[in-house]
Amino acid sequence: MSRTYQQLSAMAKALEKELQNEGLWLTKPPSKVALSSAEPFAVDTLSFIQWLQFLFLPRIKQMCDEAAQLPEVSSIAPMAEEYFKSHQVDGDTIVARLTLIDQLITNA
Repeated sequence: MSRTYQQLSAMAKALEKELQNEGLWLTKPPSKVALSSAEPFAVDTLSFIQWLQFLFLPRIKQMCDEAAQLPEVSSIAPMAEEYFKSHQVDGDTIVARLTLIDQLITNA
């Protein structure tokens, strides 16, 4: 596994741990229908947190495991900033972790 994938895997694990620390980790997955949304961030069927946990993090893990082509650009952090503006959760650490992931993917 290349250094980029190792870093990305570690960042994804840190993000998962932060979601758990903030009490945002969900124990029940959404329905298959909700997970199959074609909309960006599955905005029509999932909350941002559900999207992170059940779509984004598994996809990052899969890309790392397979050394798959990374996207040319990533901008997940701005979406997280918008999400946390309207929720009663301090998402600063989560946004910071997503910013690092965005930077790593975009600069890979």
